[in-house]
Amino acid sequence: MKTSVTFPSNDLALAGILFTPDDSVDGRLPAIVISHPGGGVKEQSPSIYAKRLARAGFAALVFDAAYKGESEGEPRGMENPFQRAEDIKSAVTYLTTRGDIDPDRIGALGICASGGYVPYAAQTDHRIKSVATVSAVDLGSVFREGLGRTQDPAILQALLDQAGAARTEEACGAAPQLVAWIPANAEELLETETRQFRETFEFYCTPRGYHPRAVQGWVLRSVDQLAQYDSYAMIRLISPRPLLMIAGSEAESAYFSREAIEQAAEPKELFVIDGATHIDLYDKDAYVTPAVAKLTEFFGKHLAE
Repeated sequence: MKTSVTFPSNDLALAGILFTPDDSVDGRLPAIVISHPGGGVKEQSPSIYAKRLARAGFAALVFDAAYKGESEGEPRGMENPFQRAEDIKSAVTYLTTRGDIDPDRIGALGICASGGYVPYAAQTDHRIKSVATVSAVDLGSVFREGLGRTQDPAILQALLDQAGAARTEEACGAAPQLVAWIPANAEELLETETRQFRETFEFYCTPRGYHPRAVQGWVLRSVDQLAQYDSYAMIRLISPRPLLMIAGSEAESAYFSREAIEQAAEPKELFVIDGATHIDLYDKDAYVTPAVAKLTEFFGKHLAE
């Protein structure tokens, strides 16, 4: 069963969907907040995971981050990592107010960029009793260093110059400057770009995963906030609550999960799904099925009564 919900985050109304088991359950449910990738929306990979976790007996809340999808916030497309963390905490707050949810049994799951935002939020929100990620990415690192840390440092400096100029222009009345998550000439670049670029295009820009409210661009001045954001700098603060990070063996982003697990304190686990790429874990049944099985085991154990 699914129910449309709204809840506040820094005075912005966020749109969500709460998935619950179809069968009636005695007592309050354990719940999982599921946060979407940087360019995604709640109806994509978060809902794929939420439906399956609801069938396993959990309530699962997916939502559009502020400035995205059906949620409030201007300018549209703002990628503020600190607001993203606040949105996750606000989703937890919303769940604690519901009579059908056990406030002492709430976990969180982040996918892609939210695989950075969720651990970041959980570091200081002790209400999140267990933390999991799928295809985690530290978006701050990507902007600072590029995926794989091969980016010329001059690129970040140029982006920061542009971000400052954009702030001044907006103050003088100009419209916010948007940068496409996937460039308009993406089809021309498919033969020359990385595998992850090709897979991202396939997911977001074809019927496989396309949604009209997704990947519509990010606000250029976001980069000065993203550049100073570090998903895992204080990841040890999650302990003694458990941390599970799921990554594909073929994912170009897998180093984020490996390094974060190394930095984290116990209890922690890196679960690698053989043959899966970063985007495979968004929706491909062959890889989502073992990921959900692991998540069900993990949350079942750590959100038990």
